[in-house]
Amino acid sequence: MDAQPHILVVDDDREIRDLLGRYLVKQGFRVSAAADGRAMRKMLAEHAIDLVVLDLMLPGEDGLALCRWLRSESPLPVVMLTARGEDVDRIIGLEMGADDYLAKPFNPRELEARIKAVLRRTGAGAGGFAGGRREPDGGTLGFAGWRLDLDRRELRSPDGLLVSLSGGEFGLLAAFVTHPQRVLSRDQLLDLARGREAQPFDRAIDVQVSRLRRKLDDDPREPRLIKTVRGGGYMFTPTVEPL
Repeated sequence: MDAQPHILVVDDDREIRDLLGRYLVKQGFRVSAAADGRAMRKMLAEHAIDLVVLDLMLPGEDGLALCRWLRSESPLPVVMLTARGEDVDRIIGLEMGADDYLAKPFNPRELEARIKAVLRRTGAGAGGFAGGRREPDGGTLGFAGWRLDLDRRELRSPDGLLVSLSGGEFGLLAAFVTHPQRVLSRDQLLDLARGREAQPFDRAIDVQVSRLRRKLDDDPREPRLIKTVRGGGYMFTPTVEPL
């Protein structure tokens, strides 16, 4: 990670933008701010952003729509920030592609910890929206006709098509392909893929697994690649080979 990752705070509350900006700058980050989706897009076009702190409740396009757009354009990490703290809202945010979720009111120190954890596990910190991520352990791994490039953070289908992955999805798939044919608990997967301690009853892994199955054309009713182990967690069943 660069010495000064560039964080974009998107929130329509000026007081929150100013508070987070001052706090994160003191912690060694570069910070830009936007009040809505239009300003966010302008900032992304003009600056190399490493992570977006995105409020759910925004005028015009809401945070979920913006997160969906971001995910279609780039694996840029997103931390969702919102007044809603219910599990269903949190899960929807993760399903839209957010890498983490923090409800208001929040402690700025906790948000800082979440940001650092997401940057570590996604390998961001070098101008994320424009690309430039790199895993410490590189190479390309193949499984069941699929190819996962750990350096470029790219997944290609058996037909050679590029499949878009969020930072969280890539981290989880990388954890699976580097630990194949082993039962991994949700806690182990959270540690391997998300880089922070699992919260009690954290359903983030289940959400990410569901999304990965869809992208891998893995029928959730009879999964061939990512099998659910009752009482244990998940197992990645294909043979994985370096390419």
